[in-house]
Amino acid sequence: MNGEGLTRRALPVRHVRMHPLAPADMTVWPATLAPVRQVLAEGLDLGPVTVLTGENGVGKSTLVEAIAAAYGLNPEGGSTGAMHETRRSESPLDENLQLVRDAGAPRRGFFLRAETMHGFYSYLEDVGFATELHRRSHGESFLELVEERLRIQGLWVLDEPESALSLSGCLALLGLLRSLVAEGSQVILSTHSPVLAAFPGAEVFELGEWGIRRSTYDDLDLVRTWRLFLDAPERFLRHLD
Repeated sequence: MNGEGLTRRALPVRHVRMHPLAPADMTVWPATLAPVRQVLAEGLDLGPVTVLTGENGVGKSTLVEAIAAAYGLNPEGGSTGAMHETRRSESPLDENLQLVRDAGAPRRGFFLRAETMHGFYSYLEDVGFATELHRRSHGESFLELVEERLRIQGLWVLDEPESALSLSGCLALLGLLRSLVAEGSQVILSTHSPVLAAFPGAEVFELGEWGIRRSTYDDLDLVRTWRLFLDAPERFLRHLD
């Protein structure tokens, strides 16, 4: 899977780099994470669809949260107009990032952050935009939220959305996101899901102690490990004893 199948267009975020007027202290977290340090030092080019994969703690969520916040999206989820805040858990990395946009690109966007979704639903209820999301299952409410926001064209950032979704739910989400991209939106997605990592036409990056590197779908540790597990789960489960 790569970005060659998607037509080049004006993107809300073409490139991410360290802000020249607000350089990060490279000795302090999160710059001590190898992928974050690499992005700050070298920058990162983005395409219409960018997928970030890697183990817990390598910096996937830190990067996507910072990009969303630097773009002007609410760090706890929502659009540029969302104002809710509960307890800040994201890093200050957004203050050190500069986002390079293409001329004429959309300026709107939406951030879906799985770990703060319930708080975001409450905010939507309080301001009168939604009344039923808390009454649905996690996956149902998540997909309904995306469907209701499809009119928002611009930058869509998603942080591990598979935590709310079954296999069929992940496939449904892919369908919705493909529709957004076809209409001109840009998607940045961090995931542990081999289903979401298979986003057609995506530029796929793997994050780890080495930093951040471009990869093909079949070469992802995520994909290789899942294939090994599904082929012979007993080889993994016996180590639990």
